[in-house]
Amino acid sequence: MNNQAVVAAGHEQTANTAAEILNNGGNAFDAMIAAFFTACVAEPILASVAGGGFMLTSGKNKQASIYDFFCQTPQQKKAESELHFYPISADFGNTSQCFHIGMGSVATPGCIRGMYQVHKDLASMPMHVLLQPAIELARNGVKINSFQSYIFEVISPILLASDSSKLNYQHPELKRLYQTNEVMKQSAFANFLGTLATQGENCFYQGDIAHLISDQCHQHGGHLTINDLQHYQVIKRKPLEFNYRHTQIQTNPPPSSGGTLIGLALKLLESQNIQSIRFHDDDHLQLLSVVMELCNQARKQAVANPNSSSTLAHLLDDDLLKKYQTQIAGHFSCSRGTTHISIIDKDQNLCGLTVSNGEGCGYMLEDTGIMLNNMLGEDDLNPGGFHRWPTDQRLTSMMSPGILHFDETHKVVFGSGGSNRIRTALTQVISNLVDFNMNLEDAIKAYRTHFEHGIFNIEYLDKASQWQNRENIRSWDEINLFFGGVHAASVNQNQVTGFGDPRRGGQVVYCT
Repeated sequence: MNNQAVVAAGHEQTANTAAEILNNGGNAFDAMIAAFFTACVAEPILASVAGGGFMLTSGKNKQASIYDFFCQTPQQKKAESELHFYPISADFGNTSQCFHIGMGSVATPGCIRGMYQVHKDLASMPMHVLLQPAIELARNGVKINSFQSYIFEVISPILLASDSSKLNYQHPELKRLYQTNEVMKQSAFANFLGTLATQGENCFYQGDIAHLISDQCHQHGGHLTINDLQHYQVIKRKPLEFNYRHTQIQTNPPPSSGGTLIGLALKLLESQNIQSIRFHDDDHLQLLSVVMELCNQARKQAVANPNSSSTLAHLLDDDLLKKYQTQIAGHFSCSRGTTHISIIDKDQNLCGLTVSNGEGCGYMLEDTGIMLNNMLGEDDLNPGGFHRWPTDQRLTSMMSPGILHFDETHKVVFGSGGSNRIRTALTQVISNLVDFNMNLEDAIKAYRTHFEHGIFNIEYLDKASQWQNRENIRSWDEINLFFGGVHAASVNQNQVTGFGDPRRGGQVVYCT
């Protein structure tokens, strides 16, 4: 029997939950909601009900839409002297990153309200049914896989930052972080999800949980108040659309910056005869490094001087640049600890979801099993220094769920985690599909690069390459989550396929 639906996600349990909903008659949007809540259990560092995200929805009889439920800056600022806000260092192996955590790093969460809005607009099954797989997994326990264990170690300073977080992430008997193959139970979170199933989203945004968030922020150096939660709104946007060679792409529009920067990168690639070079050879690496640096310059200019005209205007379609540059400027971006899910159902509804909790603020909401985000502690959010963000404004993000249209019968829904590497990962995967005619698996598995802060990161640099002798090169001997995690699904002439990025524990499940 031919496969009719496919799920690509960052964890086996996440993908299996979506497949279960699809097999029981749910559509792609039902499956995505259920998969999200399961990801909060199975991928707790990358997905959280207290974070934010974007969902791209499309179908044969549905206009494509972006649901923006990303985090919002607080309506009021506390004095810096009153904030609980401090740095930690996370070790990725070849590189380390500084993250800022504490209650002063928390922005207004949007994920729960986003899931309920999508449910209201597009779902066909009751919310309590969609929540049940996550409730059962949290109560019975999820077996920690090697990738999640690695993530735990990378951000261990955050997971061990407070007694409440230790209680959630440490093995109760061994008194250390959970490791591979150990079963992690989350009974408090199961209870919260049960309350959500019976009381609905208002329990988080207006009820006891909202007051708990507000009280903890008030007592422990955070900005959020009950007004921030009560007034949070999901924004439904028209996707950013642009052409790349013979294809069309739909992705996340401004005020988020990721989609526009992907468009700029692809427009720069489009001006070159990339088909004349070999993948990952010196000429290809040179081209990618130049394109990435030009995009970095364009982004920095837009943030630093929002009223100026871009010096790169001649390198991009004028209408596209003029339409989105001013909207990007003046917003600020964040997003690091992210995961993505792509789903296509039997009716060829396409759905892509990218969500983030940052890395988490280091503190759990009492008796809920929920760690709040640390979006206000992201370096990208504060190019001129921390605590200078504008109040009551939607944060922008690199997260860019999207759809690549080869034609009416051949489409790919895609997305990635990975902070600033999201845009470079997706640009390269799209180019691999279009320029190098790779299949979905090869396009995602192919070696990647990323240029930032004057350093050109390269996976599997050939020892004979001229790049070996350059000072600004960081060569990676293994694929790594640093380069993102692209989970994608494709439909071509009614045949579906999918692939999950091995850099971030990718899994694929098919449904008949």
